[in-house]
Formats: sequence, structure tokens, C-alpha cells
Amino acid sequence: MRGIAQISAETFSSRMALYRNLWKELCSHENLQVAFRKARKHKTLKPCVVEFEENLAENLSLLRTELLFHIYQPRPLETFILRDPKTRKISKSDFRDRVIHHALCNIIEPMFEKCFIYDSYANRKGKGTLNAIQRYDFFARKVSENYTVNTYALKADIRHYFDEVEHSILCTLIQRKVKDPKIMWLIKRILGNYSTAANKGMPLGNLTSQFFANVYLNELDYFVKQNLNVKYYIRYVDDFVLLHTSPTVLQEWKKQIALFLHEKLRLQLHPDKSKIIPLSRGVEFLGFNVFPHHRLLKRKNMRHFQRKVQQVHSLYHHEMIIYDDVYNFMEGWCAHAKNANTFKRRQHILSLFEEQYPHEISIKEINRGLSKKKKSN
Repeated sequence: MRGIAQISAETFSSRMALYRNLWKELCSHENLQVAFRKARKHKTLKPCVVEFEENLAENLSLLRTELLFHIYQPRPLETFILRDPKTRKISKSDFRDRVIHHALCNIIEPMFEKCFIYDSYANRKGKGTLNAIQRYDFFARKVSENYTVNTYALKADIRHYFDEVEHSILCTLIQRKVKDPKIMWLIKRILGNYSTAANKGMPLGNLTSQFFANVYLNELDYFVKQNLNVKYYIRYVDDFVLLHTSPTVLQEWKKQIALFLHEKLRLQLHPDKSKIIPLSRGVEFLGFNVFPHHRLLKRKNMRHFQRKVQQVHSLYHHEMIIYDDVYNFMEGWCAHAKNANTFKRRQHILSLFEEQYPHEISIKEINRGLSKKKKSN
């Protein structure tokens, strides 16, 4: 009895976690139902979702059977080229496979989340691009003593990151946390459904790819924070920034990071996009040009937005989308653009938008009007 009494609740909880049946949890009806709802979110009217939902119980049961009997095989990916503005090859999984991706991440993502550093901002709850930009502003002001000291940024990203991830290295990293061979079988099935070379690469469009990307580069995060002792470091997928008052120190860090990436992760820094820049010149980060006292949208992002506006107008006039879709697109862009100094530009664009749709009103606008009316009464 004394031995049991001496074990803390925290220790007991962590020991019990070792005995969780992760595979049983992953294959449970409850987990697959949650995974379906997550995969369906914001896509309820898409034909593939409607078709899957028409026989939901049967489709989820079939997926569960395939998992339990180890006969699950992902369907071929649908690949298309996206120009936004740079050209990217996007590979999209079949909807039933996206349900499996959510089911997997529901179980293993919490196991890794507590190991990720605070300043990793991609594809994590409570993070995102806006929080990354705000953190950059905070770091820049702190290092430069409110822009009174010359300060520099090592702005870098990784060349062809998603295409160069090695499956064997990724699986080794995952196995540090995931000991269940059945879970690892599923992960290897998902990875094996796409490769740019022998056992390399992950598709850009997959939820699992986004999660695995954080697991893979968590090694870089720890190297930068613990081995190099870098205090001011932010990463968003393969796009990262280090700040210091000495360009010489940043140059040395760049060499060591390049060596680490090559030796440990078989990756390379992008030769053209990995530079040391004075903060006074402005640093391109996550779609913005960030200057000491203001932010601007990148020009190529504005060109992309203008092309997208024309596409949305065309789709609406050909009755391929409804006004709610147009409104949501504009609302989303405005929310993004508000994070830069764009007041006049937004006002101009919104006035043109209202001129093009003078007699339309969205469901959101109606609901807001009803909500205001209720409050006033």
C-alpha cells in the first residue's frame, strides 16, 4: 500500500497512458464519426461529401472493417496545378481517405503537441499566420530596443520541403512517441500513397502532411533553441526567421542550420530565399512586408487577389457559385488584409464590390441584421 501511495497522480496518469490501446481508439465508431465531421467542415455541399453522407453508417463501417482487418488502401490522389502566384502541385485525397487522416490525427496529434515549441505556428490550435506576425513584431521590438539598435533577420525557408521529406526519417521520429505497430502500419500506408522519389515526399493537400511537417521540423526547432541557444526564432512550416543585432552571428547560425538540415534531415536551405536582412529594409514573412512601424501586403499577393476576384465574378455570373460564396471570399480577404496598413485600399475594393452587387445580400448580413434587431428590442 505504501508503494501505491507514494506514486503521484501525474506519474500514475503518465504510466496509464502507456497502456492506452491507440489502435482501438483510432478504429472506434466515435472517433470515425468525429473524423467525418471534421473532414466535412466547410464542405457540406461538395458532391463527394454529399455522396459519402448519403450512406454514412455503411461507409464508416466499411472504413472501420478495412482498418481492423488491415486491408485499408488509400485511393489514388487527384493532382492539379495551383498558381497562387507561384506554381504548386497539389495532390488531393479521396474524401474517404480524408476521414482516415482526421481519425489518425485525432489520436496521435495530442501526443506530439506538448513537445512542439511555443513559436511553431503552422497548423496548430491558437497559432496561425496572424499570431506568427504579431510574435515577429514583438521579437523585433525587443531585440532592437524599440528600433533604436540596428537589428537583422535571417529569413529562410527549405528548398522543395514537402517533396524532400524522407519517409524513413519521419517514421523514426514518429516511433519515438507511437509504439503501436498497427498505427505505424497505417502511417506507412498513407505515406506510401505518394512519393516524388524512392520513399520521399508528402502531398501538399493532406491534413496528415501538415501534421507530419511539424513533426519533421520539430528537430530543427530543438536544434535552433537548444544547440544554438537562439532566443528569437519563429517557424511557420518551412518558413522561419531568426533575429539578432549581429549579422555575423546570424551568418554563423545559417551555416550550422544548413549543416544540421543536410546531415540529420536530408534537407537544404533555399539558396535564393535564405538571406540576412536589416529590419529597416522590411522583411517578407507570411505574405506581408513587415517594416519597423508598418506592414504592407506583398505585391504578388495583391496580383493574385485581383486574379482571384475575376475568377469569383466569372463563377457567379455563370451561376456556378451563389452570392454567399462571393461574400465569404471578400470577407475572408478583408480579414487578412486588415493585418496590414490597407485601409484606403480596402475601402476602394469594397466600394467596387458593392457597385457590382447592388441588389444582393448574404445570409450572414441577414443574420447580423436580425441579431442587432433582437438586441435593440
